[in-house]
Amino acid sequence: MEKVINEANETLLALENAFSKFDTSLVNKVPFEGSWTAGQLAEHLVLSNSGFLQVINGPVRETDKPADFMVAQIKKEFLNFDVKYDSPKEIYPENRAYNPSELLENLRQIRVGISEAAGNLDLTKTCSAYELPGYGFLTRLEAVYFVIYHTQRHVHQLKNIYSQLYKIDF
Repeated sequence: MEKVINEANETLLALENAFSKFDTSLVNKVPFEGSWTAGQLAEHLVLSNSGFLQVINGPVRETDKPADFMVAQIKKEFLNFDVKYDSPKEIYPENRAYNPSELLENLRQIRVGISEAAGNLDLTKTCSAYELPGYGFLTRLEAVYFVIYHTQRHVHQLKNIYSQLYKIDF
């Protein structure tokens, strides 16, 4: 379980580091048509990852499959950067100005929460609070990996936003 804790911490820290590189004046600037701003992307991850943290810490039941059964599929889908997904409305960020300091603090709190949950809970249990469309009820381990791969996908997008706004490679 040390591997998943380290991977989650490194991924969520990479998100914080990538987001913190943006000047405040550019956090809410649209880099290209059809894109979210860096602030919207960070807010999307705050909404998604905090929701997953609640699910991981929520009610569970015994698991009737390998705890990592869906991990490879989640990784394959989220790290395929050639496919564009639409965000569910519950975690779709509003089109507004975001406070970068507030977003960074929320991202930091989520990182700490995920690390604590992964280190202290039985990750083989199935989360019963939320059934993820297309995946079903995830084990805590699968939920942590969902956070990891979903975040890695968006770190990739955040770097693209940065390079568009600053006209340099990240």
